[in-house]
Amino acid sequence: MNSVEAARTKYKQKMVRWGFMWALWAAILWGAWYVPGSAIWYEFPFTTLADTNAEYLTATAVITALNAISVLFFMFVWTGVLGKWKEYGRTLVQFRKITKWYFLAAIFGGPMAIFGSFLAIGYIGGIFAAVAALMYPIVGSILAYKWYGEKITRRAIIGIAAIIVGGIVVFAPGIIEEIQGSSSGAWLGYLGGLMAAIGWGVEGAIAGRALDVTDPDVGLTLRFTGEVFWWVAIILPFISIFMDAPVLKTIVQTMTILPITWLLLAGITFGFCYVSWYKSFPLIGVGRGQAIGDLYGLFAIIFISIFTLTMPEWNFVLGALVVIIGGFVMFTEKRDEEEIRSVPSGSLTPSANKNDEEVI
Repeated sequence: MNSVEAARTKYKQKMVRWGFMWALWAAILWGAWYVPGSAIWYEFPFTTLADTNAEYLTATAVITALNAISVLFFMFVWTGVLGKWKEYGRTLVQFRKITKWYFLAAIFGGPMAIFGSFLAIGYIGGIFAAVAALMYPIVGSILAYKWYGEKITRRAIIGIAAIIVGGIVVFAPGIIEEIQGSSSGAWLGYLGGLMAAIGWGVEGAIAGRALDVTDPDVGLTLRFTGEVFWWVAIILPFISIFMDAPVLKTIVQTMTILPITWLLLAGITFGFCYVSWYKSFPLIGVGRGQAIGDLYGLFAIIFISIFTLTMPEWNFVLGALVVIIGGFVMFTEKRDEEEIRSVPSGSLTPSANKNDEEVI
């Protein structure tokens, strides 16, 4: 191996390590987000909601919208610290070629995934919501492969499968108990969990395409700019006008010290979780970035258990071990001669090379 090839191999290995480190940070911060995301439901005005689906849906929409605004605030600060305001402006005006992808990703990531997760928290609880979306890497990996030929090796599939099995071990007993003893409206919580799994998977695949041609920090700020736009300009006015829901009243009542504190904590944890998540995609691919990000379920269990002073059940510990093994299998994958994608970044056509024995 000559010096150029050695340098190239070393560089690729370094990029892969950084990709997994970013994805791991995303998992840690994502897990931490469920603490303030759960705590806000125990503050006024959300503790006084009538036991009706309409009020819970309105409250969930308001919380999700305020969460998006909080995240965008910290992303604006982050963009300014990095000196990327001009890049943000230059990218924003490229709506037809770039920004439209982030606004589309925002629909699946915000009004679908994050709304669904808050819905699951409100109806069932934080731990369930944290693990309900553990299947999202399957959606992201399949779409990334179908849309732009992102490779998935057999070893990566084994790692993803192990992480998913670990998630099932962690959550299956609790889900069965919840189903057996759930109230008449609990189905909305389970629907929210399904929305989170599908929404985050689709978002990752869409964002992975847009990140080929944009800076991750700028792209993330655009993604939350899009989400705030959908909530403030479209969804909340629609709910308020056509569903006659007390949206403005709920927002005003939320503007007290404790709810704002939880929203700011949610904004900073989720914002920098997304920073890490988006940075991992170009380095290790959407499927791998989402699979390692799936470790958030374990961190959420740990953080919520510490916050509530309750010990996890045996299945949590067993599931954690399986998930960690799955992540280790993916981390030790050999990538010296493998490209993340089998098509150029400028193309959306899946790869024609479907016969590589290491590519599914």
